[in-house]
Amino acid sequence: MTRSLSAEQRAHAQRNLPRYTSYPTAVAFEADQASSARSWFSRTRSQDRLSVYAHVPFCRRLCWYCGCHTSIAHGYERVGAYLDAVTREIALVAAALGEHDGLAHLHFGGGSPNALHPADFVSLVDRIKSAFDARPDAEIAAELDPGLLSAAFIDAAGAAGVTRASLGVQTFDPDVQARVNRIQPFEQVAQAMDRLRAVGVKAINFDLMYGLPGQTPESVYASARLAAQMAPDRLAVFGYAHVPWMKKHQVMIQQADLADIDGRWAQAEAADAALTEFGYVRIGLDHYALPSDSLSRAAAQRRLRRNFQGYTDDPAPILAPIGPSSIGQFREGYVQNLTPSDQWAAKITEGVLPLGRGLALTSDDRIRAAVIERLMCDLTVDVAALCEAHGLPADYLDACLDDTDALAIAGLCQREGSVVSIPEPARRLMRIVAAAFDARLPAVASRHAKAV
Repeated sequence: MTRSLSAEQRAHAQRNLPRYTSYPTAVAFEADQASSARSWFSRTRSQDRLSVYAHVPFCRRLCWYCGCHTSIAHGYERVGAYLDAVTREIALVAAALGEHDGLAHLHFGGGSPNALHPADFVSLVDRIKSAFDARPDAEIAAELDPGLLSAAFIDAAGAAGVTRASLGVQTFDPDVQARVNRIQPFEQVAQAMDRLRAVGVKAINFDLMYGLPGQTPESVYASARLAAQMAPDRLAVFGYAHVPWMKKHQVMIQQADLADIDGRWAQAEAADAALTEFGYVRIGLDHYALPSDSLSRAAAQRRLRRNFQGYTDDPAPILAPIGPSSIGQFREGYVQNLTPSDQWAAKITEGVLPLGRGLALTSDDRIRAAVIERLMCDLTVDVAALCEAHGLPADYLDACLDDTDALAIAGLCQREGSVVSIPEPARRLMRIVAAAFDARLPAVASRHAKAV
């Protein structure tokens, strides 16, 4: 059912590498650039469609594998304070933006947006849609915890006009669920999915995971098959990143219960086998979609993009951040809101955009970002042609091309002149090839998870 890693591939797979949802990655953002980054909001253009990422930093339970910025709100007082601050932040951001062509994509992440009271969620969605002139065809997406998804919240999602829900399924294995403190039986997820579709949320995504404590290739395969039988439009299959030095609650997961690199590879291969057996199309590194889904069409037409939510067909050039820790993107560079909620709220009280970090992009950053994105999305890139399209000499990244030759020997890629391609058997190792074009990697590698 699965392919095995060669010795050379195994050595590469042990490397700590970014997921390349951006380049440069978020760990390269700098606090001293936050002030100058505030001016970028006003430089949008009248033809620009707008995306907004809204971060809800609360959950009703703490899953021990979690790497997100979130906390458990005991009682609703802290959530209420967040809602008061985020309401004022929405007005600040809307006033700071220049002309644009309306909100085309709104994504709620977390945490768990369904930690909000249903009426508060509807109010928040309506406020954002109004403040940013939502287009009639705007996609409204929300990441939801299916184990704690009430019928009232599902009704609220329908009333708010949510068009896509992403359910954090992770696994259907009850033993693994118990080991990571995320109990949600298959029947509960299926019922939530049916109810969401009944209220008008037609597009459903699932998140699955491998590398969790107690998982085996067989259990991952079984969970992926159960997920596929429910026919979600898209699935993402993520590898668990064990970083207890960064996320203290992960100490609840014992290293001895985690698979080694060969075991992780076998688990990822098992998920792939199950999903492709059900006709799902492989999308980039770790996403899958039904052939009819817009993500599959974007991949086939090479319109796929990569942003902080993963793979997307969203073409909007501007991503505005809302909520603590939220990341945004402008033509000039990247911004990130302050992460501590009290600091974030304090800036808003001052009437200042609550940016904590930023990074202005250089021409070198832009060409490397373009090469990495095309590799991650298309599995092939003509490096020289892309350099010339960016107004740079065709040989600008020749040193990086030379670095890919060693990777080609290991079977991770193929090179013909300036064209680098990733063969299908090495798809899951594409981050290693992308890293050959990363000029900032030595300074940040220790902050990232294993390549598989």
